[in-house]
Amino acid sequence: MTVTQMSRGLRNLLLSIRDLLVSAGPLAVLGVALVIGAYWWLKPTPPKTVTLATGPSQSAYEEFGKRYQQALKADGIEVKLVESEGSSSNLQLLRDGEVDLAFVQGGSGELKPEDSDDMVSLGSLFVEPVWLFYRAESAKKFTRSERLDGLHQLRGMRVNVGSAGSGLPMLMERLLDANHIALGELTLSELGQTPATVAFLNGELDAIVFASAPESLMVQMLLQTPGVHLLSFSQNEAYSRRFPFLTPVTLPRGVVDLAKNVPTRDVRLVASTTSLLAREGTHPALLTLFAQNAQIIHGKAGWFNRAREFPSTLHAELPIAKEAERAINEPTPSLQRYMPFWIANLIERMWLVMGLLIAVMLPLSRIVPPLYQFRVRSRVFRWYGKLREIEDEMESGTFDGKELLAQLDKLESQVEKISVPLSYAEELYALRNHIQLVRKRVTYRSGQAKEPASTEADNRISDGSGGNASSVA
Repeated sequence: MTVTQMSRGLRNLLLSIRDLLVSAGPLAVLGVALVIGAYWWLKPTPPKTVTLATGPSQSAYEEFGKRYQQALKADGIEVKLVESEGSSSNLQLLRDGEVDLAFVQGGSGELKPEDSDDMVSLGSLFVEPVWLFYRAESAKKFTRSERLDGLHQLRGMRVNVGSAGSGLPMLMERLLDANHIALGELTLSELGQTPATVAFLNGELDAIVFASAPESLMVQMLLQTPGVHLLSFSQNEAYSRRFPFLTPVTLPRGVVDLAKNVPTRDVRLVASTTSLLAREGTHPALLTLFAQNAQIIHGKAGWFNRAREFPSTLHAELPIAKEAERAINEPTPSLQRYMPFWIANLIERMWLVMGLLIAVMLPLSRIVPPLYQFRVRSRVFRWYGKLREIEDEMESGTFDGKELLAQLDKLESQVEKISVPLSYAEELYALRNHIQLVRKRVTYRSGQAKEPASTEADNRISDGSGGNASSVA
């Protein structure tokens, strides 16, 4: 094969590709535009940063926040922890839109009906017992016994009921009222966990109240501090009947330290459950990630629950996000078992839209072959108009033979430069034959030669019968 032949073959290939691109281009652009539009509408890729309101320093909320932070880091998500005073502050941060997710204590009566329009729940994560620690010497001073039997024995004591932002002061007010204790009968303070604990250990407070999961460092430290006792709510069943948002739980003997037998007896407590709430509009992929990791972080057996008891979608005060419902109550999607989360999430969120796009694009794609065929054949057929003009001028009877022959020479020279795929070569060669036919007739009419015998094929242009040329012309 010569260089010229190779060059011509390459030129034909490039022309065919160009025609194909031009023919299919609008459809391809439409498809890409629809995919981009669907991607923009669905936003399948989650943001790289999310904010989580936790709680005071060294609290269980802070500890769990750090665990979520570490877990989501593996999926490329940065969890920014926002320290707060506690559950009430977290709820307000959610309402103000300053955080995306937050730990909120359930059953405190702080949730409003309108919150269900702006927030969703990812399920209950753990129980938060009410821990009331008191100094043995203070108990002996007021009751002549180192052990307290109930809240009614707190009269006259200096008690810290938690910071205002924790929601605990409101809860303690209700519990004290149920025990017929007026707030004026106690010396109450609302210090944060750390300063309250320091004051308690220094003897400046007689009792201190927490509402926290046992993972709290303060709780675990006070449980093992000599001279500090934990109040047992011996009437915890009665409390749960009077206050539906409370659940009776038991801290088993020796669960804190088996070797040291801490605590030395079963301790009855009352507890509420804590949920992870999210603002409406938080990216669904983030909700899925948090809900899936909640099973790892909170699914193990604890001091007050058995394995896989939490997280739970039961008894939710707010609507459960559908992503959390699937993550907690259904098996892990098969794609996420074998692919990185972001790829599986992209496919899961886009597959339905892609199916719809394919259903729309397939019928439209049927116009591409006829359009391609028209573009290729039009490179040949458009010259039939010029050939018809020459033939009409010849038929008029007054014409310059040399001028018409010169026009035919020019037309033939231009036609020789046309390149078409081999499957369309028939039209090109038909055009060349018709040019030669008109040339012979012009030569005869100008008296330069004898008119050739006409055939059916030769008369296609003149009489308008048969062939692609006459139909286009």
